[in-house]
Amino acid sequence: MDQYWADAVFLHWRIDAAAVAGFMPPGVVPDEVDGSSWVGLIGFRMVGAGLGRGRPVPYFGSFTEINVRLYSRGPDGTRGVVFVTLDASRLAVVLAARAGGIPYVWSKCAPLVRGDDARREYGYDVVRYRRQASSRFAVRPDRGTTAKDTLSLELTARFGLHSVLAGRTLYIPNTHTPWPLHPATVTELDDGLLAAAGLFVEGPPESVLFSPGVQTQFGKPRVVRPG
Repeated sequence: MDQYWADAVFLHWRIDAAAVAGFMPPGVVPDEVDGSSWVGLIGFRMVGAGLGRGRPVPYFGSFTEINVRLYSRGPDGTRGVVFVTLDASRLAVVLAARAGGIPYVWSKCAPLVRGDDARREYGYDVVRYRRQASSRFAVRPDRGTTAKDTLSLELTARFGLHSVLAGRTLYIPNTHTPWPLHPATVTELDDGLLAAAGLFVEGPPESVLFSPGVQTQFGKPRVVRPG
């Protein structure tokens, strides 16, 4: 499946590995970066998703997504992400993804773009239809600076995900060119998605990043064998 991820906002907090171990699929453990585990709140616009390298799926292939994710390591050392929740604005996409073991939630999601070119802000607003949880956040990127530090790269350069389907732990690989990645400043943050997922953090996010986007491709899942 090919996808384009546009206007990606990354907010990350440190969190104790013991607090997230219960969210890991069987055989997978929390990964640690810079001495701790991390929880991320990430928003982006999915644009032109399609099966294989064919034409994008009309209408359903473009939507807004906000996800809460953790960082994982398989028994063979493969690093990935574990999605705790993914809020999306297309019901058909939500139902199809949930059938495949991905924990999507149908929500009212919208991108936030405001300000002129020099001080433009990017963010996302999400309100869940069936559950009383919402989030609204925005950042102002420093487009004149590239985020090249190890922490920023290791939190965003995750080329696959761990999930569970029919009682089996799967690893689904993902590939893309390096993110155009910029440090950013939070201009608005009122989040309830992390707490609704059972993940509790204090204070502002330690890592705040923005990317204008990247083309990606998911590969075939493989079963994770205990090791």
